Amino acid sequence: MSPDDSDSMLLFLQFLLVVGSCLLALLIEGAIIYVFYFLLTLPMRRNERTKLFLDMLELGLKDGQTPENAIISAASSNDTALGARFHLLAAYLQKGARLGAALDYVPRLLPPEVVNMLKAGEHIGDVGKVLPACRRLADDGVSQVRGAINYVIILAFAVSPAAAAIPLMLNIYVIPKFKQVFSGVLEGGSLPGFTQLVFGSSRFILLAQVIMIAFTWLLLLAYLGGPRLYRWSQAFLGSLPDWIHFHLPWRRKRLQRDFSAMLAILLDAHVPETEAVVLAAECTANSLIGRRAQRIQALLARGVKLPDALRVLDDTGELQWRLANALRRGHGFLNALNGWHEALDSKAFQQEQAAAQLTTTGLVLFNGFVVAAIVIGMFLPIIALIGAATLW
Repeated sequence: MSPDDSDSMLLFLQFLLVVGSCLLALLIEGAIIYVFYFLLTLPMRRNERTKLFLDMLELGLKDGQTPENAIISAASSNDTALGARFHLLAAYLQKGARLGAALDYVPRLLPPEVVNMLKAGEHIGDVGKVLPACRRLADDGVSQVRGAINYVIILAFAVSPAAAAIPLMLNIYVIPKFKQVFSGVLEGGSLPGFTQLVFGSSRFILLAQVIMIAFTWLLLLAYLGGPRLYRWSQAFLGSLPDWIHFHLPWRRKRLQRDFSAMLAILLDAHVPETEAVVLAAECTANSLIGRRAQRIQALLARGVKLPDALRVLDDTGELQWRLANALRRGHGFLNALNGWHEALDSKAFQQEQAAAQLTTTGLVLFNGFVVAAIVIGMFLPIIALIGAATLW
C-alpha cells in the first residue's frame, strides 16, 4: 500500500470516528430526552388509560351489554393499545368474576378512586350513573402535568442541584485558600464582617439547599409514583399520606367534589342516607374522609338531618344548602350539586397552579439570595486588598 493510500485510509477512519461519535452523542441525547418525556407524561398516560376504559365501558352499556360483557367484547379485538392489564381483567371476567371483584385482581389498571366508584355503581345496579364522576376525577392529571412541566421538573433537574453545588465547592476549595491569601497579604488582618458571616454560615446555607432539593425530589417522586407509590406509602406510613392529601387545599377540594358527586348519585338511586354516606366516602379512598363519614353516620343515627350532618365535611355550608334545596324536591341531587362541583374543580386547579408558582418563586429567590451573598462576600475582601495596595 502506497503512502497516499495509507493517508487516505487514515482520513477515512478519522471521518468514520467523528461521524460515529456524533451519532452516539445524538443517540444518548435522544435517550435522555425520551426518558424525561416518559417520566413527565406518566400521569397523563394513566389518565388516558382510565378514559379509554371508561369510553369502552360506556359504549358497551349503550349497546345494552352488561359491564362484564362490554369489557370482554372489547378485549376480544386483541388490540394491543388496550394494554396487558385490560386483557387480564377480561380474563378474570370470562371466568365468571363480577366487575368489582375482577378490578381488585388488577389493582394497577385504574386509580383506586375510580375502582371504588365503579363498585358503588355496581352496588346500585347501574354502573353508567357513576361514569361522569369517574371522568371528572380522570381530568385532574392535566393540572398536575402542567405544574410539573412549568415548575417542579425544571427545579428538580436544573436550578436546585446547581445552586446547592456552589456553597459546597466554595466551602471545600475556595474559602480556605481565600483566607490564606487575605491573611498573608494584610499580615494577619481579618476578613470583612459580611464575608465572615457568609463564609461562617456556608454550612447552614448548604443544609438549607440540601433540604430544598430533598423536598423537591420528594415531590417529583410522588408525581412519578402515582397510585402505586401512594399504596406503598400507606402500607409503611399508615394514614399519614391521607392526612397530607386532606390538608392540601386543592386535594381537599377534589376529595369534597368526589364525595359530593358520589353521594348525589347514590341519593338519586334511592340508596339510604347512612349507606350512601359510607359508600361515597369509600369512593374517595381517603381514610380521613372515611372517619368523617362515620361521624356523619353517627349524627344521622341520632336524628340529625343530612344537610346539617354534612357540616362535618364542608365547613363553608355550601354543600349543606345545595343539598337541602334538592331534598325538598326529593330528586335531582346530582344536578343540584353540579355547579358546586365545577366550582371546586376550578378552585382546585387555581390553587395547585398557584402553589407551584409560589414554590418556584421562593426557590429561585432563595437561590438568588445565596449566590448574591456569596459573590458580595468574596468581592469585599478583594476590594479591601485593592484599597490596601493603593495605600501601600
